[in-house]
Amino acid sequence: MAEHPLSLTFHGAAHTVTGSCMEFRCDGHSLLVDCGMFQGSRTLENLNAGNFAFNPAQIQAVVLTHAHIDHSGLLPKLVAQGFKGDVWCTGPTRDLLEHMLADAGRIQEADTERRNRRRDRAGEDPFEPVYTEQDALAAWKLCRAVPLEEWFEPVPGFRARLWNAGHILGSASVELEAGGVRVMCSGDVGPENKAFLLDPEGPAGFDHVICESTYGDRQREKITMEERRKLLQAEVIAAITRGGNLVIPAFALERTQELLLDLAFLLRERSIPDVPVFIDSPLASRTTGVFARYAAELEDTGGVNVFEHSSFHFVNDVSESIRLNSVSGAIILAASGMCEGGRIRHHLMHNLHRRDSTVLFVGFQAQGSLGRVILEGAKTVRISGADVRVRAQIRRIDHYSAHADQGELLAWIGARAPISGSLILDHGEPEGLEGMRRELQRLMPQLAVKLPEIGESYGLAPGKPAKRTATGNLAVQQSVGRDWQNEYAAFVTSLKGELARIKDERRREQAIARMREIIDSYAEFRNGKNVRKGTRSAHKGG
Repeated sequence: MAEHPLSLTFHGAAHTVTGSCMEFRCDGHSLLVDCGMFQGSRTLENLNAGNFAFNPAQIQAVVLTHAHIDHSGLLPKLVAQGFKGDVWCTGPTRDLLEHMLADAGRIQEADTERRNRRRDRAGEDPFEPVYTEQDALAAWKLCRAVPLEEWFEPVPGFRARLWNAGHILGSASVELEAGGVRVMCSGDVGPENKAFLLDPEGPAGFDHVICESTYGDRQREKITMEERRKLLQAEVIAAITRGGNLVIPAFALERTQELLLDLAFLLRERSIPDVPVFIDSPLASRTTGVFARYAAELEDTGGVNVFEHSSFHFVNDVSESIRLNSVSGAIILAASGMCEGGRIRHHLMHNLHRRDSTVLFVGFQAQGSLGRVILEGAKTVRISGADVRVRAQIRRIDHYSAHADQGELLAWIGARAPISGSLILDHGEPEGLEGMRRELQRLMPQLAVKLPEIGESYGLAPGKPAKRTATGNLAVQQSVGRDWQNEYAAFVTSLKGELARIKDERRREQAIARMREIIDSYAEFRNGKNVRKGTRSAHKGG
C-alpha cells in the first residue's frame, strides 16, 4: 500500500469561511465534498470566475453537506464545464437546491448585467456571469438523495455516510472510508438547541477529522429560545418606536425561517406591535415552502405551518419591492444575509441614511462583505456605485447563529475521539482558526492540528498525522480578507469630509495635488519596470 493511500486538497474555505470545496483522491478515483462559491470582497468573489484547480470532467461525484451557496454554489459551473457524476445529499438539501441554485443563477445574470451598465465602467470589457439559471437547473437534476446514517458508494473505492450536522434543514457531516482511511468532514456544525433541528450527531474513532472553525475563537452566552425572543422583542419595539423601518439582512435559507418562527410567536403573544412584516426575497418565499413541507418533522413547530400569519407578506414582484421605499414602521427581511447582493442592498440604500430606521444583523458577516463594513462602524458605504451615509441605528443579535461556538465545536470534536491521525481546521478566518488551535493544544496536546491554506494537498494515512504534499496558490491565498476595493471604498467615501476639514482652500488643493503625485509615481514606476523588461528582452534576442 502507498504511504498515503488517500489524498486531500483544499480548494476553498481555508483561512476563510466561504468557497468550501475539498477534493479526495484514492486509487485513481476522485470526489468532491462540497463545491461552494466564494463570498466577501470583490477580489475574493472574482475567484468564482477563474478556472477550477482540477478538471471537472475527471471528478466522479460530489457529496454535499448542505444547500448554503458557500457550499453548493459552484455546482452549476462544475456541470457546465464537464462534470457528469451524481451529487449526493439528503432529501431536504435536494429540495432546497432546486430553488437555491436557480436563484443563484438568476442573481449571476442580473448582477452581471447591472455591473455592465454602471457609468463608472463605461468603455470597459463586459463581465460574463459565472453561470446561468439553465446551468443551475442542470446541476440540480444530478442531485441524488440518500437517507442519514446509511452507507452508500459515491465512486468505486469510497464508502460514505451522512450524519445530522444540526446546522440548517438537511445539513449533514460526511463520513468517508477509502484506502483503509477513515475520515469525518464536519460540514457546518450547528449549535445546541437550534430551532427546528436535533443536535449534531456522529460516530467516534477516526484517522482524520476536518472540522469547521467559523466561531473557533468565540464563546457565546448560552440563552434559551425564550430569552432570544426577548432580545428580538426589545429590538422590534425600539425600532418601531423610532418611527422608521427595521431592516434585517437575513439569509433566505434558515435564518429567515427562524426569524419568522420567533416573530410569529411574539405577534401571537402580542409582545410586539402588530406591524407588517415584509419578506422581500422570492428565494425566501420558496425555501419557506420547503420548510412548510417538512413541518411535521421539525422541532418547535408543533407539527403545523408556523409561517402562515396575517402580518407576514411575502414579496415576489419587483414593483412590490420598490413600493416598500415609501414604507415606514415596518419590518423588512431581505437577502442576502451579508448584504453582498439581492434586494437587501436596495433597502439599505433607502434606509441607511434615515436616522429613524434600524438595521439589525442576525448572522455572520465575512471579512470584506458590505455587512461587515457596516457592522464595524463605517460612516459612509458604497452601494452599487453610490455613496450612502450611515445614520440609521446599527444593531446586532448574535444568538441566531447556525454555527457552533468554540465550546460546542470542542464538544463535537471530543465526541469524534479517538482521532489517531490529524485534526484539520477549515472554514474559519485567521482569528477563529488560531483560537481553536490554541484551545486544542491546551486540551489535547497530543493531537496533531493542521491549518491548511487554499490549494494545499495532504496525504492521509491510517493512524498517522496528515502530511502536506503540495503547497497552495499564493495569489489565491492573498485574495482572502479585505481587499483594495474595500480600502478604496472606505477611502473615497470619507475623502470629501476629510478635505472639508482642511479650512484653507490653498492647503486643500495642495493635499489633492500631493495625492495625485503619489498615484502618478506608481504609474511611472510601473512604466519604468516595463521599459527595463523590454530592454532586457531586446538584449536577450540579440
